[in-house]
Amino acid sequence: MEDFMLRALLGGLGVAGVAGPLGCFVIWRRMVYFGAALAHSALLGVALGLALGLPADLGIAVLCLLMALGFLALDRSQLVASDTLLGILAHASLALGLLALALMEGLRVDLMSYLFGDILALSQADVLVIYGLMAAVLAVLLVFWRPLLSATIDEDLARVEGLATGRLKLIFTLLMAVVIAIGMKVVGILMVISLLIIPAATARRLATGPERMALLAALCGALSVILGLLVSYIWDLPTGAAIVAAAAGLFLLSLLAGRRFGRAKGVRGE
Repeated sequence: MEDFMLRALLGGLGVAGVAGPLGCFVIWRRMVYFGAALAHSALLGVALGLALGLPADLGIAVLCLLMALGFLALDRSQLVASDTLLGILAHASLALGLLALALMEGLRVDLMSYLFGDILALSQADVLVIYGLMAAVLAVLLVFWRPLLSATIDEDLARVEGLATGRLKLIFTLLMAVVIAIGMKVVGILMVISLLIIPAATARRLATGPERMALLAALCGALSVILGLLVSYIWDLPTGAAIVAAAAGLFLLSLLAGRRFGRAKGVRGE
């Protein structure tokens, strides 16, 4: 296997291994649109990083974190409905990002690589960063798995039992921001949310419990990466799009097989 393909495979598997389990909570909590809003804000993060002379990836991570915190603060005020607020933040940040990049004279930015990813261009340093951050996210997710699950099933009951539901929501939101920021290197801004929701949706059709669903989601994500890389290499197709298409194909297969297995039980009636 050529070096660039090996780095792409390792990087993709690293992201898929944690995006799957985290995506289960995204589906259980019905926060898909929130993830999409964070992804749309990434282009403004690129502009922020370039304007400050920082790596674009760092700018994306910082902007995603700020966007997540800003949404939580505004959502708590209840001045605007959550879905309306997310729509405003998503499209306003995307527009501002495009305008900011257009105003930077003498600077050429490969928008396609940011919009649709460039996993084949991953360096060894990129792979190490991906695994370092993903290991940290996975460790936090494992530590807070039970409290997060309890708050997801019934937030009011979890609060009565003494769980700090506000802090748990903040932790989960920050984990999402980190995974989305890193996942953009694999499939880009426009499709990064697919790494969170499609493998998890596939696993939900087949798994019989939350933990099994999380494990199966990680496996589905990893298989999507492998199939997508293989297809893109053989037919010279866009790799990010091939990975997402592979994930969608697995989901379609799960629809056919779902009746023969159970669906994940115990989380919000699923």
